[in-house]
Amino acid sequence: MPQLSVIVYGPNTQGHLAELLDALETRPLPDAEVIVAAVGDWARESAEGHAPDTVVVPLPEGTGDAAARAAGAARASGRWLHFVHAKDGLPAGATRLIAERAAELDDTVDVLLFDHVTTTWQTAAAPSRDGRFLAGAGRTDLALDDAADLLRLTPLLGTRALRTGFWRAHEERLTTDDEPHAAYAALLYAGRVACLNQVAYEHRMLRPESLPPLTPEARFALIDRYESLLPLAKDRRAAHAVMYDLMVRDLVRTFAGENLPDPVAREFFRRASLAAVRWRPENHRRPAGLEGVRHGLLEEGAYTKYRAFQAANRTRRAARKAVRTRKRQVGAKLRDQQYRRALGRPVDPGLAVFAAYWDRGVSCNPAAIAAKLAELAPHIHRVWVVNKENTALLPPGTDHVIPGTRRYWETLATAKYLTNNVNFPNAVVKRPDAIHLQTHHGTPLKRMGLDQMDHPAAAKGLDFAALLARVDKWDYSVSANSHTTRMWERAYPARYTSLDYGYPRNDVFYTATAADVRAARERLGIAPGRTAVLYAPTHRDYEAGFTPRLDLAALADRLGEDTVLLVRAHYFYGGAASPLTGLRRSGRIIDVSSYDPVEELCLAADALVTDYSSIMFDYANLDRPIVVYADDWETYRTTRGVYFDLMAEAPGRVARTQEELAEIFTSGAWRDEGAAKARAAFRRRFCEYDDGRAAERVVRRVFLGEPEEALPAVIPLEERTPAPTPEEATA
Repeated sequence: MPQLSVIVYGPNTQGHLAELLDALETRPLPDAEVIVAAVGDWARESAEGHAPDTVVVPLPEGTGDAAARAAGAARASGRWLHFVHAKDGLPAGATRLIAERAAELDDTVDVLLFDHVTTTWQTAAAPSRDGRFLAGAGRTDLALDDAADLLRLTPLLGTRALRTGFWRAHEERLTTDDEPHAAYAALLYAGRVACLNQVAYEHRMLRPESLPPLTPEARFALIDRYESLLPLAKDRRAAHAVMYDLMVRDLVRTFAGENLPDPVAREFFRRASLAAVRWRPENHRRPAGLEGVRHGLLEEGAYTKYRAFQAANRTRRAARKAVRTRKRQVGAKLRDQQYRRALGRPVDPGLAVFAAYWDRGVSCNPAAIAAKLAELAPHIHRVWVVNKENTALLPPGTDHVIPGTRRYWETLATAKYLTNNVNFPNAVVKRPDAIHLQTHHGTPLKRMGLDQMDHPAAAKGLDFAALLARVDKWDYSVSANSHTTRMWERAYPARYTSLDYGYPRNDVFYTATAADVRAARERLGIAPGRTAVLYAPTHRDYEAGFTPRLDLAALADRLGEDTVLLVRAHYFYGGAASPLTGLRRSGRIIDVSSYDPVEELCLAADALVTDYSSIMFDYANLDRPIVVYADDWETYRTTRGVYFDLMAEAPGRVARTQEELAEIFTSGAWRDEGAAKARAAFRRRFCEYDDGRAAERVVRRVFLGEPEEALPAVIPLEERTPAPTPEEATA
């Protein structure tokens, strides 16, 4: 009996079925079977042309989705069912993820929920907003009444696997061509549900203009959907409140967004008003602001007032937009004039501008270079570009400018040196006698620059022509190893000079003393004798925000009282790792997402756990254990694109599940001979130039103009001495 039956159903809409089946065929499906309920000859022929072990259930043209699902389920022998529409897709590794998670669940769990991405005719693999709800629920199975917010998940049947026994018991109630109805009903009928906070489905939205136009009856069906679902939640207070909010939201949006003929609009509003009054929970509070006004008018059935309210809002928005546009135009013209005047002044050879991470503050390679510049060339004045909200975090006495201000443009126009670990804005002019230094902020595992063109999930919104225009301004590009140098040459093709000197931010890993290591641990509250494990996952282009991929509380319990987890969210999320709130248990889980500098966290940690973050390349300089937690490697590799196979060239042990990760630590494998051997090979390849003197080489070459042959030579790897380990520092 297979663990999972993947039931692909429906017609071969716009030819998407073939690529879905290709994906299923080329990826091993552990403990799973594939059944295709093929509607029409084209779908049948496409399905029969694939793997011989795929079960094809031919269905006549015009068979509805509900009937197709039922026909496929009737042939299924798996313990769990996953319904996948023929127009949709499955990310790499999705079926394995679902099957493995389902195998952990007993028969009291009826529904398994997971995340998805959405592809339209305009965008590819856009992340959903469901991750925060899935993360909030965790990995423990629970009753819906204890997690009613799960009803707020996008109502897609493809983002929930159903236990076969549960499906059989409720098949008649779940068999409807209204997919959102079936998706909601599955939750409302379920005894217990479980979550998988990972992307395991691709929802493809077809262009509306390619579909039949909606009839008035189809619009009224939205009201009927909620009229039939709300009785299932009537006696469940939390679920009732959520379903009511969802109903009113959808009814108001549909009415506001559709250009309906007046008779149809009036009838829709009338029916929607009756439903809003009929199902309003006791003591229900309307939302604040304009949304609350809309809800109130709907409940009153005040159609004429609502239309007047809409018209007034449109007029108000148009007027405000016109004022904002005019202010922006006037401000932009004034700033442009100021900048152009400043560009007419001589370049100041004693002025250097620094910025990092889109003007977040003093950090990374630019910070290390600026510090060394102050030591070797104090006559060059250093000015940092920092967002207004981050100025309070600057070290005392740091001269800085705020983006968009008059001094900002004047400083950028006249500075001899401009250093950044990303790019300066497009509007910044490259003056012939100015020097632009690009330091980057990591060794590339994931595809970057022009190499993202084949990976739309990573490249969404990226203007490659504008990117190349920014790259053409670089005079120098800093590199930590020859792999990075080669990848930058193909990702950012231009005439800049590559500085193969190492990353200045990594100098501290060779210059820090035992006292520095002890002080870092004391600042973090790590008691002597405890093992500190830094968990630093990277950003995923197919997720909306940071959600821990580990059950951190369970992992901390498994690793024991003597282990402390330092958890750092990716900087894209502004340090606001809300899913970590409440996980600080006895000082064994510490949220360090806002802690700077990150290099200090590395010095304090006995080991690093990461997935695909470039922090692994930096941390390897310390020659301390690294464990890769790669639970979604196939999905990440496919959606983002990578330059090499991390699974074959990992810096240490690799875990694919939380259980494997815990076992690596409890068994001691994280620091055994095999882990050390893998780390040594990784260091030889990726710690090629880092030796503690990178910042000095950069300053002497770029700012002091010293010739290449006069710079300090890179110390051979076998002769370098990394900073003491925490154990050595406290011995």
